[in-house]
Amino acid sequence: MTVVTDILPPHAASRLGAHGLAPRRRVRWNRSAATLYEATLRLGTGRIAQGGGLATVTSPHTGRSPNDRFIAREAETFEQIDWGEINVPLSRERYARLKADLIDHLNGEELWVRDARAGADERYGIGVRVISESPWHDLFARNMFLPLSEEEQARFVPGFTVYHAPSFQADPGRHGTHSSVVVAVSFADRSVLVAGTAYAGEIKKSIFSVLNFLLPEQGVLPMHCSANIGEAGDTALFFGLSGTGKTTLSADPSRRLIGDDEHGWSDDGVFNFEGGCYAKTIRLSAVGEPDIYQATRRFGTILENVVLDDRTREIDYDSALLTENTRASYPIGCIPRAVASGRGGHPENVVFLTADAFGVLPPVARLTPEQAMYHFLSGYTAKVAGTERGVTEPKATFSACFGAPFLPRRPTVYAGLLGARLQAHGARAWLVNTGWTGGRYGTGSRMELGHTRAMVAAALEGALDDVPLATDPAFGLRIPVRAPGVPDDVLVPRRTWTDAAAYDTAAAELAAGFKRNFERFAGGVSDAVRAAGPA
Repeated sequence: MTVVTDILPPHAASRLGAHGLAPRRRVRWNRSAATLYEATLRLGTGRIAQGGGLATVTSPHTGRSPNDRFIAREAETFEQIDWGEINVPLSRERYARLKADLIDHLNGEELWVRDARAGADERYGIGVRVISESPWHDLFARNMFLPLSEEEQARFVPGFTVYHAPSFQADPGRHGTHSSVVVAVSFADRSVLVAGTAYAGEIKKSIFSVLNFLLPEQGVLPMHCSANIGEAGDTALFFGLSGTGKTTLSADPSRRLIGDDEHGWSDDGVFNFEGGCYAKTIRLSAVGEPDIYQATRRFGTILENVVLDDRTREIDYDSALLTENTRASYPIGCIPRAVASGRGGHPENVVFLTADAFGVLPPVARLTPEQAMYHFLSGYTAKVAGTERGVTEPKATFSACFGAPFLPRRPTVYAGLLGARLQAHGARAWLVNTGWTGGRYGTGSRMELGHTRAMVAAALEGALDDVPLATDPAFGLRIPVRAPGVPDDVLVPRRTWTDAAAYDTAAAELAAGFKRNFERFAGGVSDAVRAAGPA
């Protein structure tokens, strides 16, 4: 059967044949946002919100599916993968069967293809081709990856190909999956399979995992962090899991945004992996987060699982009717003063963000190099409601390198690269708690964003460099005794609790959790790093 195409560049149909595809329906290639809007509306899979955004719903899967993530078990990479609960093996035969069945499904669908790049530094980036049955997911790929010029499109060769079929249901008996949802990668085949879920974040996170595997071999540290640049040209990094404030704190009107989620740190500095932002919008405020708020009200922005008023199509930012994990995907150019090149110099400050559900960690602490390594490997935070299936309230967790779900290699590989970079460039390290204060989750309150912004600004501007430091007795953290614009009592968490004994109990409980978690790393770090944890 003749392939029906409506595509650019020329001969692109034959290129799909190289991916094993022989589409029986129309294929559209690198189409505009307007075209993708029209197709989404035609299919009934989206609505236009007041302001111009495209509202979509991904129910029942409104967050990542970490238990449905697999890596093909291949001789070429087997020894390099950190196999376990996160990196679950799928036999080569099962992967091939799944891919063949998924391709057979895609051949019967109208297809949308996107060619783009992941990695603003071309020496380390990879070409990404996303083949999807859904036009709004093509728009997501258009927003989130880096665009190509016409010349680049003409000579484009994909480094990895994403086969994306939300309506395809995996068969656990036939494909070796845990459910009908699957996100699987093969490094030998250089392909990613995403099926059974419409949650768009799986597309970008799968490519992030690919770069997390490839870049360490080139001496580049891949990082789950946001990054921005100050007026003086100083670069800052913000590590943290979803919901800890990476996007919010990096979108600072007084600084220029490099990127909000995924970066590499090479011998030449920092570079963004992406061309867009994927911001949480639950309880988004025009006052507290003006740049992100305005970006959500623009044509081309995808509003994922955001509730609209049925009559006016106004966005209800406070509604968690579908999920707490409401999202907006938009090109980074929607943020004023974004860095067009997606690149910055070597960081002067590295900030580890944690949403402490115990409410006992200080809102800001200066870390020694050894403490920085300890907390990077620990990756303590609370998973915020909705970001993963089954998480309905903050849940304390340790996620190595603040990104364990996306790390194919052993955490010590990434920690070693970070330690070398910190030492070589003398970056200052900070731990910032954006979680709870005055009590645990349920009794305490969330840290005020205004206080967090003031503390982070003071740290980045050097205003805390000469401030006396008090040592926290439970965690050994050095806490500035004052910070501009922040009440002194807020800085010392024990003072914010009405029941000091209850604080001591919670602190001891969290400290014990740190120690238990770090036992798996103890043999691979120095005595100084092992001693940098809680007393």
